[in-house]
Amino acid sequence: MPTPSTSRPPHRRLLTAVLTTVALLATVAVSACGGSADAGGTKGKLRIGYQRFGGLSLVKARGAAPDVEWSLFESGPALTEALKAGSIDIGQVGEAPPVFAAAGKIPFSVIGTSAPIPQGEAVLVKADRGYRSFADLRGRTVALNKGSNVHWLLVRLLEANNMTLKDIQVKYLKPAEGRPAFDGGQIDAWVIWDPYFALAEQPGVQVLADATGLASNREYVLAAPQAVDKRTDEIRAFLQRYREVTDWGIAHPEERASTLAPELKIPQDVTSRALARSAKPLAPVTPAIGDELQAITDSFIALELIPGPVDLRSRVDGRFNAVFQ
Repeated sequence: MPTPSTSRPPHRRLLTAVLTTVALLATVAVSACGGSADAGGTKGKLRIGYQRFGGLSLVKARGAAPDVEWSLFESGPALTEALKAGSIDIGQVGEAPPVFAAAGKIPFSVIGTSAPIPQGEAVLVKADRGYRSFADLRGRTVALNKGSNVHWLLVRLLEANNMTLKDIQVKYLKPAEGRPAFDGGQIDAWVIWDPYFALAEQPGVQVLADATGLASNREYVLAAPQAVDKRTDEIRAFLQRYREVTDWGIAHPEERASTLAPELKIPQDVTSRALARSAKPLAPVTPAIGDELQAITDSFIALELIPGPVDLRSRVDGRFNAVFQ
């Protein structure tokens, strides 16, 4: 009897080769998405996470940092998830995302901030609804992006009006979801920040309240601790460019708006209006900034919105303060 052949038919050999190639390509793809041993970003280009309209947008739009890699995020919470995944080295967020990120055990350092921007976030309502103060929203549906800067504004507005979260119906919506819900009357109020705030300022829309006297609404620069320790000089050089571009923009508001509008893909008049109230100088992270962040953190813990304890003061790293002074 003939001995059975141990060689595989040609089509089987071809299938095996194809599957092997696919497996190798998948491995390469995972490595490219941050699965490599260099997930902390100690080699290659410095990786910058930015948000639409945030101060870093101007750096990108002017081409002032051609040697970095840019990643766009819709909100601060999404950006801090990228820090958690090790896919960015530096990012810019509002005042609540660091709190939620720290509560989620995401490693990061706070290495820079800005002057207060209280007019850059607001509660929007339809003028024909008849609301005259935030207290009029008792029992109404208020939408916001969970964990973003506006989350802290909501907490402060509730406190200022002797209300609690139980007095309103909170609906968590991303900016792209909030605008159609607001326009379509599916929610009573939308708590939002620039430039989405400026874009929504249409006829019939009323600003019920902003953060003046309630919240600082600062921008914060966060960095991966490994990058801070191992790429200190690169980060310092990038922050210096960031400072220079920010100062240039404040000194040249018209050129700033014309530069940013195409980057943001929004009309220049809307860009100018948002920048006039939201573009502020950068600032160092002092002990007072640590205290401010810790107070926000403690309030969120008291409201049981995050688990405690959380020590945010220890995340403040002032080694780059000289750049911002």
